[in-house]
Amino acid sequence: MNFKELKREVFEANLELVNRGLVIYTLGNVSQVDRNAGIMAIKPSGVSYSDMKADDMVLVDMENNVVEGTMRPSSDTKTHTHLYRHFDNIGGVTHTHSTYATAWAQAKQAIPCFGTTHADFAHGEIPCTGELTNEQITRDYEEETGVQITDTYKDRNPIETPMVVVAGHAPFTWGKDGAQSVYHAVVLEEIARMAYLTRTLNPHSELLKQEVADKHYLRKHGKNAYYGQS
Repeated sequence: MNFKELKREVFEANLELVNRGLVIYTLGNVSQVDRNAGIMAIKPSGVSYSDMKADDMVLVDMENNVVEGTMRPSSDTKTHTHLYRHFDNIGGVTHTHSTYATAWAQAKQAIPCFGTTHADFAHGEIPCTGELTNEQITRDYEEETGVQITDTYKDRNPIETPMVVVAGHAPFTWGKDGAQSVYHAVVLEEIARMAYLTRTLNPHSELLKQEVADKHYLRKHGKNAYYGQS
């Protein structure tokens, strides 16, 4: 099997994390899945972005077996494959430790929808997961991190809110491919920063009026969306 193009796209998506200032040193990772083949490409573990090449991307199947690659895949691989197995309509996943989104994760707080910027990209608050139990941590930490996320979305649509903060950890985002998952990571960091500043300026800030929030989300993502060019 030749997945050269898949590896190139994932490589470029990972470099975009650096270009957007969302990662330092070796932190963070992006993956993208070929659903027909059941193969995911992901950043190798602990490799500096400046030293990385497209051919270094590791191919893994949905059971976390390395299919192609000379290096170990990201330590977060099991979280990524868990999300692909449970969120049928996503094709890319990004994980960062970006400052403001991670601060909300460490505070173990969902990010409230205070304004229309948030509403343009996420329908409702950006959720924060529950904490892992000691049993989950001992059992399989990275797989259980995926469980944390999918449990949070049992009554939510992951396409309507393609971003989450994992309690005590950091954000994950997803999209139709790796590039869009990075785009959502950039957006999430800006939303998290705005929400932090809003709450700092006024600790009693009210949520955006629901009708306005719905309008902004639906005009961009609803069945009768009219934002942008057709």
